[in-house]
Amino acid sequence: MSNLLSSRKYPRIAPLLIAFFLTLFYTVNGYARPDMTPLGPNIADKGSAYYHFSVSTFDSADGRRHYKVWTGVPDKSAPPSGYPVLYLLDGNAAMDKLSEPVLKQLSAGTPPIIVAVGYQTPLPFEVNARAYDYTPPVRESHHQDLHGRENGGAQVFRHLLEKTIVPGVEKGLKIDPAKRGLWGHSYGGVFVLDTYLSSSSLFSRYYSTSPSLNRDYAVLVDRLGEIKKADFCNKSLSLYEGDDTPGKNIKSETAPEVLLKLRNTLAALHNQGLPVSYWSDPLLSHGQMFNASLPRALLNIAAEQQSNLKSTCP
Repeated sequence: MSNLLSSRKYPRIAPLLIAFFLTLFYTVNGYARPDMTPLGPNIADKGSAYYHFSVSTFDSADGRRHYKVWTGVPDKSAPPSGYPVLYLLDGNAAMDKLSEPVLKQLSAGTPPIIVAVGYQTPLPFEVNARAYDYTPPVRESHHQDLHGRENGGAQVFRHLLEKTIVPGVEKGLKIDPAKRGLWGHSYGGVFVLDTYLSSSSLFSRYYSTSPSLNRDYAVLVDRLGEIKKADFCNKSLSLYEGDDTPGKNIKSETAPEVLLKLRNTLAALHNQGLPVSYWSDPLLSHGQMFNASLPRALLNIAAEQQSNLKSTCP
């Protein structure tokens, strides 16, 4: 595991703690396709000594997609500025990965509210709905992915997320609006990157894990290289990737030349003073990065050092 570009240091997060999380969250063997075995009870069903959970449901405007959203609130009192909050895409699978030891570790510091945005399904992934919700409409000639699933609904889903889901789950909660984050993997990572590049100002922390940047979505790397520093000083971007070795990129869903361009683009932005970071776990596959990056994002948004983005980007 290597941190190639890091705009921040986290001295209070011990290496052994990170190792504990990574061991807890993933197994040695990777997988090319997600396990679609129906899920059993998650931590919200079992109960926690450190968090209490509630469940909300929402529907898309066209009535075709149905969402299930878990909101985990720490039992520990909120800090004066309010709780940090991290929104997790693919919420069914994310909730399946949360465990009591993880919540205990978070509660020892400044625990975030955890909002897992999933679908009304017993499966870990709603593959058709997520393919539409998480992908931007980048080219009129392409409306389907390689599996024949409809793409291009990111703007519609972002509107639902920001105008309906976020206000709905945060009502009555003490939130620090300067510490509202968004995490996603694969197509979810594409959505996070697209939202970072959009005019949205609702989120300030973006965690994009192994975004699937092949074909149409490689254009997001071009857009990333064109951003204006003044417009992005109050947004931090952390990008996590698995096997990113150019010419050896068998495990990633992004072409080696796109990954190389992405790394170089992030390096340039970092050198300009923008709060961006790039983490590489070269021994992990695309699928394994789901499990490996989730605790890292939770630890990151809970870190006290994340209180002021402007100090790194005057």
